[in-house]
Amino acid sequence: MRLVAAAAAVIVLALVPVAGAVRSPARTQVSANEFGLALSRTSIRSGPAIVELVNYGEDDHDLALRRIGGTHTYRLGIVHPGKTAELDVKLLAGRFVLWCTLPDHRARGMIATLVVRP
Repeated sequence: MRLVAAAAAVIVLALVPVAGAVRSPARTQVSANEFGLALSRTSIRSGPAIVELVNYGEDDHDLALRRIGGTHTYRLGIVHPGKTAELDVKLLAGRFVLWCTLPDHRARGMIATLVVRP
């Protein structure tokens, strides 16, 4: 019986988060095609994040994101058709607008919104 109680205590302790433990980054995938952006998650938690751009289209695309009301723009360079790229960032809570910066792409619908929760 003592062995069962000890094993149960070890399992419970393994499930308790350690103070100061490092969180894994939040992730969202942005799918690009002609001419739209779709997010795998429209909401993620604040802090370290990975934004992955996957180009399913036939044209080159890139990605910019800026917190609404913010001044800093994060950028992910050109991603060729069939290719993927990742942007490692630390995001504050708020609403972010994402768009393709290539000429005329944003105006044609390549824009999306990401909510970053506290």
